[in-house]
Amino acid sequence: MLDPLILLALAGVGFLAGFVDAVAGGGGMLSVPALLSVGLPPVAALATNKMQSVIGTAMAVTTYWRRGYVELKTLLPGLLLAFAGSAIGALIVSRVDTSLLNLAVPIALIAIALYFLFAPKISDADRAARLPFDKFVPLMAFVIGFYDGIFGPGTGSFFSIGFVLLFGLGLTRATGNTKALNLMSNSAALVVFIPMGHVVWPVALVMAIGQIAGGYIGARTGIRYGAKVIRPLIVVVSIAMAVKLLLWP
Repeated sequence: MLDPLILLALAGVGFLAGFVDAVAGGGGMLSVPALLSVGLPPVAALATNKMQSVIGTAMAVTTYWRRGYVELKTLLPGLLLAFAGSAIGALIVSRVDTSLLNLAVPIALIAIALYFLFAPKISDADRAARLPFDKFVPLMAFVIGFYDGIFGPGTGSFFSIGFVLLFGLGLTRATGNTKALNLMSNSAALVVFIPMGHVVWPVALVMAIGQIAGGYIGARTGIRYGAKVIRPLIVVVSIAMAVKLLLWP
């Protein structure tokens, strides 16, 4: 059993991770190293991180949905296919060589950061979509969900750039929809992790308390300040993930 002070510190980490995740994604950069630092084995750390982050993401999605930034009925096919893609990826991950992703994903994340940094038209206003939402969002959800199942880092950034660049969503709406798809892709991994007993429940539940608060406050911050906060945070998180993957794959 972990020391109560360590559990309290992990709850704090959960809060920070939930806040960052609700605004820009990438909260796992904070929570996974924290879990490893207190002695959890890598698989247990990943499984426990998924469990606590799903709870925080659910809070963020609920907040965005209540404020009208997510239309769950329209997004439903995408939600189902994000879950299916992630589940398939998680099941076959041991049979797939992901070594190329260690280089390809950081390059993609840096490209996303540069786009959000320099594209002049990114705002909270919706624009004309390049592709039909109802036909191509499910395809995007499946492909990125599959990636989340076999590798994972940057999933939120990939969803966000897709919603903005391909489907013309304003940045706050894009973030809300991203969180919804991310919730499903992360939940699929738990279908694999929970029956195998990898989740350390006391740690997951303590961190989930922080995640609930962080997810709610982060979503409210994203809604209140919109692109002024979301845009720079996506840039910072994408670059940080790229550096982490390049230097500590």
